[in-house]
Amino acid sequence: MSHRKGGKVAEVPERRCIVTGDVRPKEDLLRIVIGPDNTVVPDLEERLPGRGLWLCPSRDVINTACAKNAFAKAARQKVVVDPALADRIEKLLLQKSLDLLSLARRAGQAVAGYEKVRSQINEGAAMILAARDGAADGKSKIEAKARDLPIYTVLDAAEIGAAFGRDKAVHVAVAPGGLAKQLGRSLRRLKGFRAV
Repeated sequence: MSHRKGGKVAEVPERRCIVTGDVRPKEDLLRIVIGPDNTVVPDLEERLPGRGLWLCPSRDVINTACAKNAFAKAARQKVVVDPALADRIEKLLLQKSLDLLSLARRAGQAVAGYEKVRSQINEGAAMILAARDGAADGKSKIEAKARDLPIYTVLDAAEIGAAFGRDKAVHVAVAPGGLAKQLGRSLRRLKGFRAV
């Protein structure tokens, strides 16, 4: 896969999921490495040494990989797999998402609250977050305002609120930029671990 960048065609690196066989851009997958003690280690930042094993970001795919010994087969060695690996990955992705959201708030790139979100949409927003446990009528009002913006309903109101230093927050708008891209990727990967 390729896309234009500054007049040149930039290649988008792709990897194959060891469970489904799907070939996708790296950014749509999760990287796993085998640690020195033969344990399966999630590598969300994609910086750990060793050969990466790539998986579609989904609780079902992780559980299938554990059940069918896919990590050992792909690594061609015996491995130690945490039976709660999918839960561990969900917690890591949740923490990463909340850290990025908190960072965006401190940088003045994320606002919470219906009126502030409406204002940010008019000024320019990269994405909208709506609490998955928020009221349906509030979500539909924001969706109507958001037009073509991506809307993520992955986090709970209490989780979003924690990033803003309050009990709950139902709507958030994030301004365009690097933090928005990172947050979007993290939320897309987290979505596969959360029941809809």
